[in-house]
Amino acid sequence: MCTTSIYEARNNLSDYVKTAETEEPVILTRYNKPVAVIISYGEYEARKSNKPSLIDRLNKLKEEYADVLNDEGIPIPPKYYPDPNRKIFEE
Repeated sequence: MCTTSIYEARNNLSDYVKTAETEEPVILTRYNKPVAVIISYGEYEARKSNKPSLIDRLNKLKEEYADVLNDEGIPIPPKYYPDPNRKIFEE
């Protein structure tokens, strides 16, 4: 992979885009730490299409844990907890 600073990439962006299009991804660094990557559009589309959507992942989890998520087996505590020390004024 090609690695360059953001400053250098800003000055020669077209060269780095061409490198990402034809050869390999370009890693952009700030203070010698990687912060971003330039990849070709084809590689971006390939990665995007392989990733399942959030809804698909949630549905898969729902199917896997259907027995745990069944509401009948989960005890739900009452929403109201009366305070035994509370005094109600009587007239």
